[in-house]
Amino acid sequence: MYSEKVIAAFMNPKNVGAMENPDGVGEVGNPRCGDVMKIYLRVKDERIEDIRFETFGCAAAIATSSMATEMVKGRTIEEALKLTNKDVEEALGGLPPEKVHCSLLAEEGIHAAVEDYRRRRDGLPPLPPSHDAVCHHDLPGEETPGA
Repeated sequence: MYSEKVIAAFMNPKNVGAMENPDGVGEVGNPRCGDVMKIYLRVKDERIEDIRFETFGCAAAIATSSMATEMVKGRTIEEALKLTNKDVEEALGGLPPEKVHCSLLAEEGIHAAVEDYRRRRDGLPPLPPSHDAVCHHDLPGEETPGA
């Protein structure tokens, strides 16, 4: 069962959509469960001036993307890197155990976008998208439906 905060964040997500000319982009996901998050950053003076997301996934994936972007918007890059999946989960009033991996994707998406921003800033090539995030189906004793 989802909390009221999860339902509200899913029904009225904040910061949805692609961003023109972002300073950093992080894409994470897990093809086994189908959740994919793409986080876009605009940074000014090492502070996240704007942040957007595109998420393909369940209600929890969309809600955690929305909440994570709200939590780091206006923060410094260093503050954004301190965001954990537990912070996102707590801000949403909890997640069902089988949906906790969505908050981990949100954390990893923010971190990947920051890493991409830093690479671009330092003149390094971008890293490829990461689609090997841990999904609850990957945990010992968990089976993928239909597998």
